[in-house]
Amino acid sequence: MTKTEVLELFKLIKSVYPNFEVTQEKIDMWADVMKGMDFDRVMARAKEHITTNKFPPTIAEISAYAPEKNDHLEKFERWKQEAAQVPESKKREFYDAVKKLIEEKSK
Repeated sequence: MTKTEVLELFKLIKSVYPNFEVTQEKIDMWADVMKGMDFDRVMARAKEHITTNKFPPTIAEISAYAPEKNDHLEKFERWKQEAAQVPESKKREFYDAVKKLIEEKSK
């Protein structure tokens, strides 16, 4: 998260918790600690916190990171596209070779 995003978060928190103190030091510290977090997810957690707590949230209570990118799904899709370009005769050859190998190994 950026300092601008932390300011927006603080604006939300301050509007609900008037005693929430906002200082430049606090903005800097929160921005530093939250720099790898996902702004939309943090805001969603802050709004959820507001509905159930009478005290302002701590960083720990509203921390949220974006899910890690899953390279495996991308690889699978790429393989699927490549496989679609392989001629059926080549696929059949491969299938027959694997079937023969399985039969030989299972004896």
